[in-house]
Amino acid sequence: MQFQLSGQQIEVTPALRDHATAKLDRLTRLDDKLKSLAIVLSVDKLQHRADGTLGVVGATLHAEATEADMYASIDVLFDKLVAQLRKYREKVADKHQREARDERQYG
Repeated sequence: MQFQLSGQQIEVTPALRDHATAKLDRLTRLDDKLKSLAIVLSVDKLQHRADGTLGVVGATLHAEATEADMYASIDVLFDKLVAQLRKYREKVADKHQREARDERQYG
């Protein structure tokens, strides 16, 4: 999986990069066929913002988080991406089960 972490008007420190990289395991445990993850960190006054775009087979998921602390923003961002990925995987699994059931029924 490609992983890109960048900052908009902010320097991405090694500590921030390590924190985001440590969170990647949560996503890869759910789906090992992830294509890419791009995270953009930015600061607007006192709001620390993290935007993430996750490329999976068949879809692109996007989430954003705004918190008072950049580490908290990254944590919330990954929570949102994990929830979206779970929902997407359930949707795909339901579709495949429905297709298999219809094939048995009508095939």
